[in-house]
Amino acid sequence: MKNWISPLILIAAAPFWASHAHAETVDVSELSHIHGVAFLPEPWSGIALATHNGVYLVNKDGQAKLASAPDDFMGFSIAPDGRLFASGHPASGGNIGVISSTDGGATWSHISDGADGPVDFHAMSVSQVNPSLIYGLYGGVQMSMDGGASWVERGPAPEQTIDITAGSSEGQLFAGTTDGLMQSSDHGVTWSRIGPAGVPVTAVYMDTEGSLYAYYVGAGLLRRGIDGKWEEISVPVGEDVVLHLAAGNSDGDDLVAVTQKGNVLASMNGGESWAPFGQ
Repeated sequence: MKNWISPLILIAAAPFWASHAHAETVDVSELSHIHGVAFLPEPWSGIALATHNGVYLVNKDGQAKLASAPDDFMGFSIAPDGRLFASGHPASGGNIGVISSTDGGATWSHISDGADGPVDFHAMSVSQVNPSLIYGLYGGVQMSMDGGASWVERGPAPEQTIDITAGSSEGQLFAGTTDGLMQSSDHGVTWSRIGPAGVPVTAVYMDTEGSLYAYYVGAGLLRRGIDGKWEEISVPVGEDVVLHLAAGNSDGDDLVAVTQKGNVLASMNGGESWAPFGQ
């Protein structure tokens, strides 16, 4: 897989402030190499930030605590039923394959090596309409129809894919690429373009209500509602770009964006205003 930037995807972690032998608390602004962001569901709750050296849980004051082993988790995705999925690399090296957690990230189990694995999915996404349907990006697009236990290769991903997200109907898949936003309606076998060509899309995200978010370099963050209409969401990143997005509730009021430079921004009003997380 050829990427314009290193694809950094979401990861979740253990229950909020879970004890760990190497846990330490730092301000969120001190974190670097952030690979992803996620809101954890109840009863665990909290915001998780994945870094190259582990997962940090961040409280409302912006204090982050290491809550995982110092592995490189990638390809994080949350299923509608609260299960967590990830891929990546253990600290000892190699590829993890596909792992899953049913307790808010406190413990993880290996469930598959993927097709022609062990894989290192740099992006995964669980369908909102079928929690057993998962997509992974490893060279091409892989698909699981049984909750990650087995995988098949569907087809090549669009050139220089950066991010993927499952759509609001089964078989629908979106890809952010260096050449724009792409859509598939057949599980990633064929693709067509949405919007302008030649403008990189560095983050793409589908929330639980079916709204699609896409960050276009130079144009900013756009959101397509369930009515099919696009609107611009102003995110104050300057020359930076957004790499990761997460929504914390069904109406999209709570949003978190992580930039390429490691800035973590939050909005509690659907993107109308933003501030550094914890401020």
